Amino acid sequence: MSLIALVVCLSLGSGAFASHLQGGIMTFSPKGRNPDGTFRVDFRYKESFRNGCHQEFYWPCRSGNCGQNTYFQYGKIDDDPLGGGWCQAEGVMTRSIASDKPFELSESSCCWSSDSYSPLSWQLLTYVDLGTRSDTRQPNRSPVTTLPPIIRVPQNCPITYRLLAHDPDGDRVRCRYGFKQNFECYNCSQHVDFHFDENTCAITYVRSLTRVHIFEIVMEDFPRQYISVTYRDNTSSVRSPLPLSRRRRAIATPSLTDYQTISTTKYPPTSSTSPLSKIPLQFIIQVDNDVPSCTFGDYRPKLLPPTPAHGAFLNATVDHVFEISVRAQAFYSVIYDIKISGPLNITKSFQYDDINKTGQAFIQWTPNVNDLDEHVPICFIAETRDGYQSEVRCVVVIVGRNYIRSGEAEIECTENTMRIAVLKSSVRGIHESHLRLNDPSCTLTSNGTHVVAIMSLHSCGTQLEEDHKFLIFKNEITSFDNLNDIITRKHLVEIGFSCSYPKTGNVSFEFKARRIPYVFTESGFGRFTYQFEFFSSNLYNRMIDSRSYPVTAELRDMLYMDIVATSSLPNTQLFVESCRATPHDDPNDPVFYDIIRNGCLLDNTLQVFPSNRTEYRFGMEAFAFIGQYEEVYISCMVILCQAGNPYTRCAQGCTNGTSIYDGHHLQKRDLVSQTARHYISQGPVRLARSSGSAVSQVNLSPNIVFVAGTLLAAIGLLCGVVIYKAKISKVQYKALPTADL
Repeated sequence: MSLIALVVCLSLGSGAFASHLQGGIMTFSPKGRNPDGTFRVDFRYKESFRNGCHQEFYWPCRSGNCGQNTYFQYGKIDDDPLGGGWCQAEGVMTRSIASDKPFELSESSCCWSSDSYSPLSWQLLTYVDLGTRSDTRQPNRSPVTTLPPIIRVPQNCPITYRLLAHDPDGDRVRCRYGFKQNFECYNCSQHVDFHFDENTCAITYVRSLTRVHIFEIVMEDFPRQYISVTYRDNTSSVRSPLPLSRRRRAIATPSLTDYQTISTTKYPPTSSTSPLSKIPLQFIIQVDNDVPSCTFGDYRPKLLPPTPAHGAFLNATVDHVFEISVRAQAFYSVIYDIKISGPLNITKSFQYDDINKTGQAFIQWTPNVNDLDEHVPICFIAETRDGYQSEVRCVVVIVGRNYIRSGEAEIECTENTMRIAVLKSSVRGIHESHLRLNDPSCTLTSNGTHVVAIMSLHSCGTQLEEDHKFLIFKNEITSFDNLNDIITRKHLVEIGFSCSYPKTGNVSFEFKARRIPYVFTESGFGRFTYQFEFFSSNLYNRMIDSRSYPVTAELRDMLYMDIVATSSLPNTQLFVESCRATPHDDPNDPVFYDIIRNGCLLDNTLQVFPSNRTEYRFGMEAFAFIGQYEEVYISCMVILCQAGNPYTRCAQGCTNGTSIYDGHHLQKRDLVSQTARHYISQGPVRLARSSGSAVSQVNLSPNIVFVAGTLLAAIGLLCGVVIYKAKISKVQYKALPTADL
């Protein structure tokens, strides 16, 4: 056999193994730093093939410093129960990366699964930027998304597929077709038979010939306000929100060279609309022959309760089994499977009820400690033996800590305190002296049977969360080997506990210094955040760095503050109802000074600067509390409203506090027009000593020393005369307090 023939045969053999791709997806999440200072990033990617699961993606570095893999796991997620139709697998890899500058990972080979005789190669690209965001003080996390292996639609049934496009940082996500010049795709086809809405990530099928359509989508995230991204080499870039576009397709995005960092001192003039990250979402939509009826529930399965709604947010806890029940019905066809796409180690069990023509799947997954705080996407779709599919639904699972089970501890909540008594037998092998609260300076006590902790709601590292009905105070008891250790290889105890209070109750809370953005979730408003920061000037172009806290100021220096609200809703308005200063880190401190009350400005040095309707910029002269107080904390009560609605508190502005729209007097129809009031806080501001008080550090000239010496001698002579006269008259004198002199 000639050399050329051998090469051709090897190429065909390799192509046969690597062919029949049905989709590829990548997401990533920074996980902090390793002990050597390098950055740790977890990547999750999915690859789907027609001829069984096999690892094909390795994600070599295309540009930048991509680091190296330190961990890898690969496994099947789901496949065709009849065999041979499709298979989806997930790879989980951890990379150690020395630089926080942007880099790109790419993957390419041949061939797509297609009804075309010509093989179509594939190419995917992931863009990562590990610079520190000014709004979250953390590196950016990519959007999360997933999709079942293949989507099928009858030729005669128009439908809209809403791709899951959730961002853990609350950024705005845009979906678009990939660009060949950016190495984001190989074919880069755009489909005239489908309408693609980039702003909502929705694909609407109208009409097409029966064929396979390959979608090579790029998913990008953009901040909802101007932010800076700072790197370890002291360079930074500014990222701006992406304006909403009504066009079907946006202009080509910049390549990696366009993302390189720039030194900047102000924005938005130097800002860039380049995305914070780019991830691939590539999949197939197969158009099949006509179906007798397009109505879901006839031939095409209809999803039934208790199936979660599309886009729902569900909660899971570490080391506990999380379960979703998916149920579907089709009267004129047999449901044989419910496809799933989710994290590695997800499982499902399927059963079919021939009498009621329903299929039901129980999807289970147990998150581990590495999944803590992750936003994990899971999608599912029901399919019949004839290939008819239901709608695609996807949910986001937010992983939290494993909170204590009943029977292991007793929790008592009072108006101002929390008490937890942990049964010693439930933490065997751990000495009680090796248990601590969030704040290790708070001590635990014990009796013969229990370890006991009692704390106020604003102490011992207690954290506040809330929903639309309750304030929830949370703390945790954990084990340690040594207070100075940062790792342990012994059995770890994590006992979370909480107390919930209706929002109509009165509770206090200690706010920690240098807060990250406050995150809330309320019915009608979804997830929204408040960020409260100090700035160096009224230009608001340089935020006070977190490492500079506490903020130091002289008396009468101007303090510049900024409150920004970020919401997924486009038509919102921020209202600052009150602000007060306190000498301690407690907004309910009995010593306080009102700056704003009932929306009215009270301090005569207060200035409000121009800003948009979701931002409040204000400044005032620095002051000190009289007495032995060195610090000042600023706490504000804020509300987010539906903009333009005259029946909200935001629309009332300055009032005397008795408006019919104030507080709990809102009518029920107006409750979704505004959020509850939320306390946000920032500080401390530490007042610097004035130069006149630092006498010991002043270099005195000889003339000043002479004058001072003469003055002291005169005072000494005067005191001698006073004492002499006192002895003569035998009148007793007492020294007056200094304040009376």
